[in-house]
Amino acid sequence: MELEDKVALVTGAARRVGRAIAGRLAERRAIVAVHYNSSRHEARSLVSEIERAGGRARAFGADLASVAEIERMVGEILDAFGRIDVLVNSASVFYRKPIEDVTEQDWDLNLNVNLKAPFFLSRAAGAAMRRQGAGKIINIGDWAGIRPYNNYLPYTVSKSGLIGLTRALSKALAPEVQVNCIALGPVLPPEDYSDEESARLIAGTLTKRLGSPEDVAQAVLFFCQGTDFATGATLLLDGGRLLN
Repeated sequence: MELEDKVALVTGAARRVGRAIAGRLAERRAIVAVHYNSSRHEARSLVSEIERAGGRARAFGADLASVAEIERMVGEILDAFGRIDVLVNSASVFYRKPIEDVTEQDWDLNLNVNLKAPFFLSRAAGAAMRRQGAGKIINIGDWAGIRPYNNYLPYTVSKSGLIGLTRALSKALAPEVQVNCIALGPVLPPEDYSDEESARLIAGTLTKRLGSPEDVAQAVLFFCQGTDFATGATLLLDGGRLLN
């Protein structure tokens, strides 16, 4: 798919990995729908950056734990641009909590944002893509969906489900829409990680470095532009961490 003048919705686009993905799509001349929840200022800043560089973007707010909010946002994007060609499900919650301390609220938050939201976003955007005759959905997963982290149980379950969701959606939305997943390893350490914890992440990779948001953005571009044949696939982008 050529991205020029295509509409790309990136969830969690205001910060970190999502911001890098949105920026790279804008560089390829896509019209970017910048989703945010609480990071309104950062989202508007990104829109301004894209516009200063000659691109097109607009910020859209929604609480992804709410299906009503998801459907409202997708409707607003379709009203604004008339189409959605690419959906990148990047927004995620991620925090550490021992199993003994996990509450029902923790469980629901992780599963709602990390798994339920990608489904309902994909259903709504995927319907528009099928009417258009083509589309791409890229789910940003985690290698923890294959090899769980300790003390992140609801998160790892949600990311395991996201891999399964990718496969199921690839069948449900075929042949018009290709759905793929990128399972991240140590790309950006959690913001509460110490220097020692970050050093252990690096030591655990085969590449002996952390990945960057740009690495993730390049993988997204591959699934958007590099091939129309891959669907239902999960790409491990982990610096070899799963093998070490």
